[in-house]
Amino acid sequence: MQKEKELESLLLQYKALGIDSQIDYEKFYLYSIITHSTAIEGSTITEIENQLLFDQGISAGGKTLTEQYMNLDLKAAYDKCRIYARKHSPITIELLKELSSITMKNTGKVYNTALGEFSSSDGDIRLLNVTAGIGGKSYMSFNKVQSKLKEFCEKLNLKRKDVEKKTLIEQYLLSFDAHYDLVTIHPWADGNGRMARLLMNMIQFEFGLIPAKILKEDKEHYIKALVETREADDKTIFRNYMLDVMIKNLIADILAFVQSTGESVITVNAQEKSREKIIRLLGENGKMTTATLAQAVGISTKAIEKHLSKLKSEGLISRIGPDKGGHWEVNKQV
Repeated sequence: MQKEKELESLLLQYKALGIDSQIDYEKFYLYSIITHSTAIEGSTITEIENQLLFDQGISAGGKTLTEQYMNLDLKAAYDKCRIYARKHSPITIELLKELSSITMKNTGKVYNTALGEFSSSDGDIRLLNVTAGIGGKSYMSFNKVQSKLKEFCEKLNLKRKDVEKKTLIEQYLLSFDAHYDLVTIHPWADGNGRMARLLMNMIQFEFGLIPAKILKEDKEHYIKALVETREADDKTIFRNYMLDVMIKNLIADILAFVQSTGESVITVNAQEKSREKIIRLLGENGKMTTATLAQAVGISTKAIEKHLSKLKSEGLISRIGPDKGGHWEVNKQV
């Protein structure tokens, strides 16, 4: 519970500071997710190199075509998954195979088995057994994958139906569980890690959450958490690991933002009190200016402007008339 409360507090602070509404935040955060996801699989391309590759088509010097294709393909898969997330599309075997085929388009290969040929570039479900690295335990037998994947999709879709009624933490836990369950089924001969992280992020995109990013330097702890969860058959291990990942990354992002902008870190309680005071003051006098509100609340005019913009977008207050000569009105439901 302590981790969950800490994450909730950081998420509120992250939103209050407006970090996720900065210019190009969404694009560059996505590029960072892609860079770290492929780095876990062996890519050495940096975030800056990916920015040039994605935006200007400039190849990363000294990097192999395989690495560049790995990143370009994963970006294409993320672009596609975000479309599905906006539409709240049902998660099906066909959808997952499509996303896998995009992810592995240029780096997959054809496999020949006793049961026939299949291609990871086409998103085909594996027809062979695989293990977790050299000497590692075997994943689920290939002949069980199809039925388990179907069951997984059906259960996930049921949970997604009422997830909007759940708390932010419950939504995150659903995405973490989807990641763990998919990588445990291990439907493909290759690309399972990228697909599990993509599905986790897709669910987070769907419900407007700050997406989780597993950094390349955390690869060892990440894999260890997956292994320990599997061996103990206890999802709370992976859930707690991912909560720690979110907390660490949010703290780093908040500190970086504060250092670059000169903003002060304000506690969530202080933010809430400021909001309440602004609403109360405007209810008493809707003609108060930004400057007079700032003086009355005890924060900067810039902070007041952010509060007013957010309160307006949430439908808690409305601006009647022009900026000069108009007034604020507190909505009746508040």
